[in-house]
Amino acid sequence: MTERATSSLSGAIQAGLRCACPRCGKGKLFQGFLTLRARCDVCGLDYGFADSGDGPAVFIMFLAGFVVVGAALVTEAKYHPPYWVHAALWLPLILILTLGPLRPMKGLMISLQYYHKAEEHRVGGTGAP
Repeated sequence: MTERATSSLSGAIQAGLRCACPRCGKGKLFQGFLTLRARCDVCGLDYGFADSGDGPAVFIMFLAGFVVVGAALVTEAKYHPPYWVHAALWLPLILILTLGPLRPMKGLMISLQYYHKAEEHRVGGTGAP
């Protein structure tokens, strides 16, 4: 992916989901599971602008909650399994549905933040709202 490819919205989305640099699309965005690097090791983009906050976790919690609670309610209504079966079914699914997409979603949020040039709002140059 070239720098030109990440100048489009689809390129930014692809770079974000691959957890790649939002500018060049080649460098790595993370150094740990969710720890952001200081800068891109390929193009040198400073990741100081990036602040995804709790956005990715909130989106994932809503999606995972909808899927797991819906599936648990249907299972309970149809089969009435004991509680240990619910625990055996839904605990692994919760872990998969929450931890699996967390890193790509955080990369996507950071990439879209870069693409749209989003930054903290400042009034009057003082930094205070």
